[in-house]
Formats: sequence, C-alpha cells, structure tokens
Amino acid sequence: MGKHFLSRRLIDGLRSQRAGTAAVEFALLCPLYLFLLLGMSAYGIYFGASHSVQQLSADAARAAIAGANATERSTLAAGFIQRNGNGYAFIDPAMLAVTVGDSTTDPGQFDILLSYDARHLPIWALFDGIAMPGQTIERRSTIRIGGI
Repeated sequence: MGKHFLSRRLIDGLRSQRAGTAAVEFALLCPLYLFLLLGMSAYGIYFGASHSVQQLSADAARAAIAGANATERSTLAAGFIQRNGNGYAFIDPAMLAVTVGDSTTDPGQFDILLSYDARHLPIWALFDGIAMPGQTIERRSTIRIGGI
C-alpha cells in the first residue's frame, strides 16, 4: 500500500508542475514552424520571379505592338526586355532567353516567349526537404497584329 501511495503522489506532483510545459511545446512545434516558414519564403520568391517574368513578357508585347512589321516588332520587344529586364523583382536579365516572332498558329498574332533560368535564386539552397517547381520559368504573351 505504501509503495502504491508513493507512486500516486509522485504522479500527482508531476501533473501539477507546469514549469517546463512551454519549453516542451516549443521543442515540439518549432521544427514544424520553421519548415512552414522556409517553405513559404521559398515559394514566395519563386512566385515573385514567375510573376516578374510574366509581367516583363506582357510589357514587351505592349511595346512591340507599335512595330509595322515582324522585324520591327521583334526589335522593339527585344530592346524593351534588354533595357528594362533588371527593373523586375528577382530577375537577372542575363538569365533570360527571348523568342519573339509571328505566331505559328495564328498569322494575325505576335508571340513573345521568355524563358528564365531560375537556378541562381536563393530558394534552391534554402531547404532541401521542400518539393520545388522546375528551375526554368517560361511565360508567353501574345498580341494581335493590327490591333484587331
């Protein structure tokens, strides 16, 4: 009876102690919190770069609409990308590949295809355990020739 009473008092005493509760909860939840924080940061940077490539493509298409022929449109689009590529978040203009020209599917349209090599973004070394999208971002913008 005495042994049972002693262990019962010990268990009750441990239940009433709250001194280390916050430390234990922190130790359990901190890795999950850090994993979520790193994941959100990594995807946020990637989505920022992806949006910048899309916006650059759309802006170049708007600049190219003033061209009278395919050569002039190509020159206007490529020149816009060259002059303004470094003004977009997370974009290094040296990593951009530009393809401009009349659409192969619709002769009344002009296409701008930007392919961005995103391997230099800091997200790839941020955390190896996060599943990440592809390291090449491709975005296309199309304008109608003649404004119709």
